[in-house]
Amino acid sequence: MIVQNPHKVGICDTTLRDAHQSLLATRMTTADILELAPLMDKVGYASAEVWGGATYDSCMRFLNENPWERLRAIRKAMPNTRLQMLLRGQNMVGYRHYSDSELDAFIKHAVFNGIDMIRIFDALNDVRNLERAMSSTKKEGALVQAGMSYTISPIHNVQYYVDLAVRLRDMGADSICIKDMAGLLLPYPAYELVSAIKEQTGLPVQMHCHYTSGQASMTYVKSVEAGADVLDCAVSAVALSTSQPSVGAMVAALEGTPYDTGLDMDKIGEVNRAAKEIRKHYAKFDNADARVDTNVLRYQMPGGMISNFISQLKESNSLDKLEAALEEVPRVREDMGYPPLVTPTSQIVGSQALMNVLTGERYKIATNEVKNYFRGEYGAPPAPVNEEIRRKVIGDAEVITCRPADHITSTFDDARRESAANGGKSDEDALLYVMFPQVAKTFFENRSAGEDNVEYEMLKTEKAGNADVSYVPVS
Repeated sequence: MIVQNPHKVGICDTTLRDAHQSLLATRMTTADILELAPLMDKVGYASAEVWGGATYDSCMRFLNENPWERLRAIRKAMPNTRLQMLLRGQNMVGYRHYSDSELDAFIKHAVFNGIDMIRIFDALNDVRNLERAMSSTKKEGALVQAGMSYTISPIHNVQYYVDLAVRLRDMGADSICIKDMAGLLLPYPAYELVSAIKEQTGLPVQMHCHYTSGQASMTYVKSVEAGADVLDCAVSAVALSTSQPSVGAMVAALEGTPYDTGLDMDKIGEVNRAAKEIRKHYAKFDNADARVDTNVLRYQMPGGMISNFISQLKESNSLDKLEAALEEVPRVREDMGYPPLVTPTSQIVGSQALMNVLTGERYKIATNEVKNYFRGEYGAPPAPVNEEIRRKVIGDAEVITCRPADHITSTFDDARRESAANGGKSDEDALLYVMFPQVAKTFFENRSAGEDNVEYEMLKTEKAGNADVSYVPVS
């Protein structure tokens, strides 16, 4: 056996965040999370991803739960595990840019309530959209993991990512995450990429790959050989498909090698058995039909985008246009300077591709988000945009060339006042309100009315043979 870079590999368990976001429509309740958390705390993970991403929104919108209370409860249930979250840079966990003071307040409360490490990324890899979040995280005493959104294009080569990683290191990153949200990273390119980043930055590298194309486990093994330090995985019950590789499978693959994780398969099995039962609670939302789809390598679209295409085309009786819509995505992406397809750019590119196909004329109608994109409101595209298309979409409108957040005049004090006027009672409420005002307002009203978790009660009644299941709100 030829061994390259022998080292102990850590595992980050994504079960409580990205796994159920990918497979269960982000519907896992705090009650079910708290059934898994104490078991996970015994495993010895390098970290657990438990918060951020879409969980913040979905917690309120669909479950009538407070994401801040959820975080506090997880922290209490996992005292021995490093907790990490996903932050969309200046977008926080919303879908637009927010002011620096709002961002600072969010990070302060996230760290105060138990987050140890924040993975900070930007959909365009525009480092200007990362700098404030990184410095604020440092100030609050948490670890900064700078995420690089991985994609493939004429400009996204190894040197592009190495240069980006070096810049992120110089900005204060404690570690680098290669964020392969669509499952595009292949095993041998991964080896080359990880080797180069390790050599040029000297920083720990954490791999985050979705299994959509069927490549992720192989990519992880080659990444480990190249020096990758931590692998994002989910317990088998909520792994594979559009989720991450299996914890148990990766631990078994590395056991007895110079990369042995040292984790106990029996303890992992306890978590998995509990997660298997919990998954049954969410049959209504379960993406169980999702399978490995190598078409993602052709269209470079996350699995959720393709599912969304099918759903929207069915609604308009245009399912026969699916192939045309899929073929249009790479063309729109090229027009827009090859943005990686991750929230929110995946939605922006996908919606416009659908619009182009359904109207029969490219950019006859442009979405507001596409107009904002071409105005530079999301940041600098990775490559120059198609100027002819830009003029067609926004005419002679001014294009922002500075950091987009510099144009934001709102402050966290403004958010406090608006939140209080709509039922908010704390700074945490203000942070709920500033990102999702209508959802938060409804949440505040339900809280005042003392309403229970309606959706959870509905799901509970659907559980076959589980009459003793109870729901206890987190206090």
